[in-house]
Amino acid sequence: MATTSRMPTTAAVTAFVTVNGADLPLGDVTPHTTTLDWLRDRGLTGSKEGCAEGECGACAIMLARAGSDGTTATEWVAVNSCLVPVAALDGQEVVTAEGLGTPDRLHPVQQELADRGGSQCGYCSPGFVCSMAAEFYRSGRTAAEPDHVAGDVADHEHGPNGFDLDALSGNLCRCTGYRPIRDAAYALGRPEEPDPFAQRRLGRPTAARYTRLVADGAEFVRPTDVAEAVQLLADHPGAVLLAGSTDVGVDLNIKGARPPFLVAVDRLPELRDLEVTHDEIRIGAALSLTEIDRRLDGRVPLLAQLFPQFASRLIRNGATLGGNLGTASSIGDSAAALLALEASLVLAGTDGERVVPLADYFTGYRQTVRNPGELIREVRVPLPLARTTAFHKIAKRRFDDISSVAVAFALDVVDNAVTRARIGLGGVAATPIRALRTEAALEGIPWTRGSVEEVASVLAAEGTPLSDHRASGRYRSAMLGQSLLKLQAEHATTGEEVR
Repeated sequence: MATTSRMPTTAAVTAFVTVNGADLPLGDVTPHTTTLDWLRDRGLTGSKEGCAEGECGACAIMLARAGSDGTTATEWVAVNSCLVPVAALDGQEVVTAEGLGTPDRLHPVQQELADRGGSQCGYCSPGFVCSMAAEFYRSGRTAAEPDHVAGDVADHEHGPNGFDLDALSGNLCRCTGYRPIRDAAYALGRPEEPDPFAQRRLGRPTAARYTRLVADGAEFVRPTDVAEAVQLLADHPGAVLLAGSTDVGVDLNIKGARPPFLVAVDRLPELRDLEVTHDEIRIGAALSLTEIDRRLDGRVPLLAQLFPQFASRLIRNGATLGGNLGTASSIGDSAAALLALEASLVLAGTDGERVVPLADYFTGYRQTVRNPGELIREVRVPLPLARTTAFHKIAKRRFDDISSVAVAFALDVVDNAVTRARIGLGGVAATPIRALRTEAALEGIPWTRGSVEEVASVLAAEGTPLSDHRASGRYRSAMLGQSLLKLQAEHATTGEEVR
């Protein structure tokens, strides 16, 4: 459908952020000022800058957002304040560690951390407090069944109180030893009924409104719909799109980037739907990875394997598929999985929309077929899904690291023979690619160790693996072949999904 430019006819109201219950005007803040710097300039120094790129979690704050399960009216989400420009939070509500409790009456999370020795130097403790408090208030957190927690609770991802320890995956300080922090998390009960904190802080709507800020030679605009957004992109060819800011924020902090025009699309309703039809799944490009994971609830096993390995919970609370694919990085983890799923992208521009298979989207290193005036509106995954799927991420760390190699498999195996194979690869070429030669070699062969060993050498030769600080080209090739052998070993019984 064709779109037209229509900017708001009324002037925007005064920009502000509600912080710990008080409305604080943004004033003449620049479009590049991070939420962390803005908070600290106002005396809220609990949040700290450790890495300035979203890895350490010392800067974590709580943000009120629409429920990630698609049904809850509002919930608390922990995000990295060092990455998000404060202009992007206009009209929204933030709570820092200072706003959770007082010295005379600590919040339950603060009390448990204090009682169990979960804080030593204290530098990273406020970030832990905010991440833990967001999980404390998570809708649906219930005590585990007794048989689930039998034995050593350390063997389980969730504590006896239903606390998902992955909520702390982006808070990396370990100066106390991690055990007392974990013990504090697992000792938390349920919020009070009624909970005064939740009632007081979640009373405001979280819908985004039109925002325009101009300062320091740069401009920040939050349009109200896709039509306005694509017109802005067409009028400003150098504009930078902003969603979760997990990539743009790093450019601002580490690379010193100062884009002159920022367009925020994270709250556009047209980019935030998730719909399952009889023949495809449609995922809005501005949904965070956490929202996608919770709304799909395991419906796409390959994505369910991908998400826990994609950075940390703090990053996934902001990161989007649109942003990860929009950067066109050759090591963006989502691309490999979506290539294996034969996903397509809906690109929206001033001339309307077009659907592009993801396999045709990448044209070169950080280059795509997306025109300057277009944005990614949604990702479409065709149904039915392959029955045998797996996502293998090879990196120096098990979690929260950049892939040296990412391999995604989607196979159909019938009567112990491969009838269909789709394989997506990341980190082995200038762009994410499909392993087309390996797919062709797999289809029609028996699903046995011997047959797969012959094809593993084909997969090892896919792409043009290079040597860099993460891995050598020889290592990458070896890992490609080993991934196929691992898949077969883990899935020797046909017809069973690999989870």
